Amino acid sequence: MDPASFVDELTRTRDALLAPLVAPTPTPDDADDADGARKRLLVALVNELSVTELASHWIPTTREVDVKIAFARQAGDEASHFRLVASRLAALGVDLESFSPPAPSPLFAYLRDLEGTVARVAAGLFTLEALAYSVNERFIDLCVALGDEETVRIYRSYIQPDELAHPHLGRELLHKYATTPALRDEARAAVGRVAELAGAARAAAAARLGVTCLPGC
Repeated sequence: MDPASFVDELTRTRDALLAPLVAPTPTPDDADDADGARKRLLVALVNELSVTELASHWIPTTREVDVKIAFARQAGDEASHFRLVASRLAALGVDLESFSPPAPSPLFAYLRDLEGTVARVAAGLFTLEALAYSVNERFIDLCVALGDEETVRIYRSYIQPDELAHPHLGRELLHKYATTPALRDEARAAVGRVAELAGAARAAAAARLGVTCLPGC
């Protein structure tokens, strides 16, 4: 199988696995009060910080310079998203002085322990960020329905362009580095495991917070 065919196949597999995790277009009846908005944005804040730390963690142990730079770009983008979400939460009256992120979820624990460039790219840039883009689109739909124009502006103008770029960068790197059957098997396994763990994490968060249509990272 040539690299382009493999990446196309992996993209189809990823999209099929992630589709059930993306809620249908929500309505304002979905916890449509200010508390629901704050809860959702706090989930986004934790996610942005988690991915910032994850990409930074991978940089020193990644050999390929272009992949190091890709992870550095991702870390910088997610840190910028963190600041944007934090500013929006402050405008909604949330005091973040005592904000302390929770312990890593099983998803992020798995991601931190991943070794190998192909597995990391497949799991992080290629899969996790594709999920983030898709669930953020549904979150934007909800914010539009609720009249939250400022959150819509932040996501459409700043966050989503980055989240769209990350999976495309992941595709390019997989095309370059997933060159053997063994490496391609690693990529397939990473995609499947991220989809499984992300689904469990999102379901648990929705149950805990009493809201659905949660943003990604």
